[in-house]
Amino acid sequence: EQGYRRCGTALKDKARRPSQKRGEMGEMVERRKVRRYDLTLPVIIRVPHERASETQRGKTLDVSTRGLYFVIDQEVQAGSSLDITLTLPAEITQGSEVMVRASGKVLRVEERIEEGDTRMGVAAIIERYDIIRDEPKSLFPLNH
Repeated sequence: EQGYRRCGTALKDKARRPSQKRGEMGEMVERRKVRRYDLTLPVIIRVPHERASETQRGKTLDVSTRGLYFVIDQEVQAGSSLDITLTLPAEITQGSEVMVRASGKVLRVEERIEEGDTRMGVAAIIERYDIIRDEPKSLFPLNH
């Protein structure tokens, strides 16, 4: 989709740096096939197969077209399916705000201490996503 390519270009321009690992000599080596960007965005997560399928609000720490790492208050289990909703702001998309709805799976969960509170850091793979433009604001779950 044309809009997607435009978003991808904007991500390259706006993100601070790709996620990297240290190599043998201490130099930074990118091991991922898809570039991840350090982007802090609000995210809404739902585990669709749980009985009480409540949403959790959190924030992303990095994002790519194939995955993301986010922080939430409550634990989710590795292997769980996820419904993910996030909004890319206009300054990233170089146009209007764009909502992304995705489905994916939890790869890894780890405890993180942030400002004295224990939160859960979650690495997830994105299996499918839809880019939604010009949706009425009343339908954005992030604005509640």
